[in-house]
Amino acid sequence: MPRVLWALHRDRPSLEILLVPTTGGQKVPRTLLADSGAGNLHSRFHFLLTLADCHLCGGIYSHTVNLGRAYRGPHPVYVIKAEIPALGFCKALWAAAIASPPSGFDGTAGFRFLNRFTYGNFGDRTKFGLEC
Repeated sequence: MPRVLWALHRDRPSLEILLVPTTGGQKVPRTLLADSGAGNLHSRFHFLLTLADCHLCGGIYSHTVNLGRAYRGPHPVYVIKAEIPALGFCKALWAAAIASPPSGFDGTAGFRFLNRFTYGNFGDRTKFGLEC
């Protein structure tokens, strides 16, 4: 099974995705906080990204989601295409647009996204990883 590990970012679990523009332009790397507490299995979003990133990759408005805790209130959700090449992963997913990501990160990968994989440190306390 393919596995990819990333070093902790600011001592927090992180992962890297590539945003794929619908125009076929350059793919955009983003470092996301891996947060299994962001949403649940049936959340109507996979990622929390800035509105600018949603537009940058040609995101298509899908629906609005009401978030709680750190991002309280209604937020537009866009369909975006994201890749993790080392896992052979490339899918259209939902990204809720937020005003500002967690400090030092470009956004957040929520539980609905993380739950597609086996995830954790795989025995290395200095890393976070995903496995298909």
